[in-house]
Amino acid sequence: MEKIYIYGIIAVMALLPGITLSQEQPSLRDRAEESYRRYEYAHAAAMYTKLVDRRDPRLEDLERLATCYIQVRDFESAENWYARVVQHESNKPEHLLAYGNVLKANGKYAEAKQQLENYAERTGNREHVALQLAGCDSAVVWLASPTAHKVANESEVNTPLSEFSAYPVGDKVYYAGEPATTSGKTHGWTGHAFLRIYSAQLSASGNLSTPSMVQDGISDLPYHIGPVVAEKEGNTLFATRTHVGKEGELVREQRRRYHTNTLELYTYKKEGAGWLAEPFAHNNAKEYSVGHAALSVDENILYFVSDMPGGLGGTDIWYCERQSDGSWGTPANAGNEVNSSGDEMFPNIGPDGTLYFSSDGFAGMGGLDVFSATGQKGMWSTPENLRYPLNSAGDDFAYITVDENDMGYHGFLSSNRRGGKGGDDIYSFSFERPKIIIILRGTTSDKNTGERLPAASVTLYDGKREIVAKKSSSNEGTFEFTLDRDMDYTVLGQKQGYHADSAKVSTQGISKSDTLEVALLLEPVFKVGDTFELENIYYDFDKHNIRADAAAILDELVRTMRDNPTLKIELSSHTDSRGSHAYNEALSQRRAQSAVDYLVSRGIARDRMIAKGYGETKLVNRCSDGVPCSREEHQANRRTEVTVLAF
Repeated sequence: MEKIYIYGIIAVMALLPGITLSQEQPSLRDRAEESYRRYEYAHAAAMYTKLVDRRDPRLEDLERLATCYIQVRDFESAENWYARVVQHESNKPEHLLAYGNVLKANGKYAEAKQQLENYAERTGNREHVALQLAGCDSAVVWLASPTAHKVANESEVNTPLSEFSAYPVGDKVYYAGEPATTSGKTHGWTGHAFLRIYSAQLSASGNLSTPSMVQDGISDLPYHIGPVVAEKEGNTLFATRTHVGKEGELVREQRRRYHTNTLELYTYKKEGAGWLAEPFAHNNAKEYSVGHAALSVDENILYFVSDMPGGLGGTDIWYCERQSDGSWGTPANAGNEVNSSGDEMFPNIGPDGTLYFSSDGFAGMGGLDVFSATGQKGMWSTPENLRYPLNSAGDDFAYITVDENDMGYHGFLSSNRRGGKGGDDIYSFSFERPKIIIILRGTTSDKNTGERLPAASVTLYDGKREIVAKKSSSNEGTFEFTLDRDMDYTVLGQKQGYHADSAKVSTQGISKSDTLEVALLLEPVFKVGDTFELENIYYDFDKHNIRADAAAILDELVRTMRDNPTLKIELSSHTDSRGSHAYNEALSQRRAQSAVDYLVSRGIARDRMIAKGYGETKLVNRCSDGVPCSREEHQANRRTEVTVLAF
């Protein structure tokens, strides 16, 4: 979620290059640091990956690499590298805090809590992480028992950039989005075009299509505009936009200068084919920001977000009452039930008058969580977290209900959760009382002995590898999930000291209540000399590059190595007997080395692995030179194995 709308509604307006120092033939580290300073994180990550591929990498390089992956929102890779950072002998308490936050972003709340506890112990400042610890405890419960809401990405309007804050008006919605092309200035922090207002068609089923930028005098501004809400008849809009004056503060960072500008609220009234803009009476760009408007059901109370004096935190929810002459009265704070010491954002009022808003000041699953409260003006009930899957490990905001009846309800929210199309995406959600019930029952067991494994971490993913639910197996090594119809799932079992196991499950075509079963067999990796096969590692004929399907299998080995930091392995590759002995040995060595190189790129230290190509010297069946064998028999010999060298 862009910083201008999340962590204090301040807009970073222009990036001005400072004086650059030239030197001949800059080193790899110089180039990496320059890319890092320019916020070219993907480019910097590639160079830092090379810098840390050595026996004693610099702590700063590891930290920068982890930060790069956070900035590009690859939290899985960030976790891998922060696991290396906190193992470094010179690690600092803030590294534990950052690692905990990354684990939380990956939905690993129990592990995140452990790192946050470590931070509190080392610093003696438990109060600093008390809210995060409470959020971890709550998230574990919510992930184990998700609500029945269905959340879907509105892919017809979302792009690789950001779209958020859908607001319905009749048969269409307004929302804020970043244009794909730039015809003028760009936002210096992101390099993208400034936000504009879009509209899209709203279908009877609650989905969006046919997006287009709103013109007619709304989108021809030099800086950001959005989000927007509307009165019921659609002829009056309330839009958040960047103040275009020069009152903003000049901020210096890393030899570069930024101008920051505050946000203002404007009303747009329909006049003929265009819109007439009027500033909100209580804007004060020199002192504070105002934005994120919401209207009460009767449209006589205007709620908004501001950091004006008199608030309780960074940004609070405020309100004004409509006067008899149509003007808005003096702003009043919405009170300490809904406002915290953190940031409250994106208020919306539901059809029944319920207040929905986002905050990072109450215990939650991610950065911003969506909460609800009942009441009005400055009197509200204690906020309730909307739980998973409406909330996630990311930022979740701009929740709004569109339609509600006896069968359920649906609406929209915005999120930068993993699996989206861009930075921020618009999601639709629905709640329907289930007509059929599909249960998945499973077991976690030791693959070698068959004994049940209690307290294994079991994660249910959808077809896009987004977390659906997560829990620990019982004392009897069993688990249970409720599934949706017409879905594909992956269920993953993990436990320290074991190599993870996963299985595919599908409810496609199931039309009545049913129970599915799955057995997860986890391979122990704690005994020196043990060898196990990485199944389904395939290479193209006569090639050694890592295919996408092989990378997915190797990623499970990455997790095993990351979660067992004392584990050292030999990663070996084997061929069938076709071809010469010398050629097969060389090919298998290249394949084994490619696999090791892949693990190194994902954060595993090279000195924990040995690549070994055995060619056709360790066949598992009779298919030696000259023996006629089937394709399947030859395939059994083409395998990748892992042998435990130390643990």
